[in-house]
Amino acid sequence: MREVLKRAVLGIGIAMCFFSISGMIFDIAGGGNFELDNYRFTKMVTGCIIVGLGFGAPTIIYKAENIPMPIRILIHLGIGSIIYTVVAFQVGWAGTGGLWNSVIAIVIQLLTAFAIWFFFMLHYRNEAKRINDKIQAMK
Repeated sequence: MREVLKRAVLGIGIAMCFFSISGMIFDIAGGGNFELDNYRFTKMVTGCIIVGLGFGAPTIIYKAENIPMPIRILIHLGIGSIIYTVVAFQVGWAGTGGLWNSVIAIVIQLLTAFAIWFFFMLHYRNEAKRINDKIQAMK
């Protein structure tokens, strides 16, 4: 349970970072006229927390070594992407500018999720290689 909580908090932190950076981009692109009325900011922050949980908590699947890695990846990114898609339509990240804008938003989200996963995978692969090299050097 503690491990799931740790992973969920990490997921929320990453989601909040991306939320903040994208908010700054939209604010700059809008010339400082990025308006959030009718509790939209609160809804978006809540949605961001839910998305962070949706991508962070399922990473516990990587502890299950009896499940093939492609299935673990599919479970992790599948759960996160489904949760993101539902939240995106609920809080207005997608679905507000027509079908084409929604498709673009979802594709960008999927590419971003995969890129984040890929960089974490590279980090942990390099860390495992370093540890293995140290173990081999100790023999």
